[in-house]
Amino acid sequence: MTYTIVSFHAHPDDETLLTGGTLARAAAEGHRVVLVTATLGEAGLASGGELGGRRHAELLAAAGALGCARVEVLGYRDSGLHAGTGGCFADAPVEEVAHRLAAILREEHADALTGYDARGGYGHPDHVQVHRVAPVAARLARTPLLLEATVDRRALRPLLAVLGLAGRLLPRLPLDGAATVFTPHEQLTHAVDVRRYARQKRAALRAHASQATGGPGIRTVAALAGLPAPIFAAVAGREWFIEPGRPRNRPLTDDVFATLRG
Repeated sequence: MTYTIVSFHAHPDDETLLTGGTLARAAAEGHRVVLVTATLGEAGLASGGELGGRRHAELLAAAGALGCARVEVLGYRDSGLHAGTGGCFADAPVEEVAHRLAAILREEHADALTGYDARGGYGHPDHVQVHRVAPVAARLARTPLLLEATVDRRALRPLLAVLGLAGRLLPRLPLDGAATVFTPHEQLTHAVDVRRYARQKRAALRAHASQATGGPGIRTVAALAGLPAPIFAAVAGREWFIEPGRPRNRPLTDDVFATLRG
């Protein structure tokens, strides 16, 4: 049986970093994959030209590499790291955004929706807003399965050590406060093996070229995309999710559609 999964993200490149392998795997297995981003990431790293337009083109290229059948951008303004400036995605009414996302879920007869964990990963206001919006949209559209994309906190520090980026990976973000970012291992419900789709995930990362340079420190996209293929597969070969309401005393499942399959 095939399913339709809608993956909801805050900015271009989030889809690849958090869920790229899962989306590529779902597409390769014959499922319909729909990508929705709230913003074009206009507050991201600037590298010349009109950034929103460039990031839109990069998003489409990445979606193509992952096998997405449809891409939609809701058109909200990137909040950057600080909400409250007015007119940004993080400041938009949750119900308003949820109704717009729910309309897409209904059009697609979506079986599953991905959002983010309660921390928004590392606390970015737009990521936290994705966490707020996704369950409301799923309820409005009666989408049966909600998955919250995250990172296994237990795997985070070894990953940073491999990359050699501890303290520099995401400047100004609280990655050193390991107790406050992403998700403890015992709260995870899904650990998806995506090593066979590392080629697609790396191609999608490389599509986000505007985010590979500029700003202080080494950039996440550049650091990951530049790894040799075997190391990339080892470092980026697993993706994690929380299924709200799923008992956490069960073994982690490798199948994002496990609940739908019964």
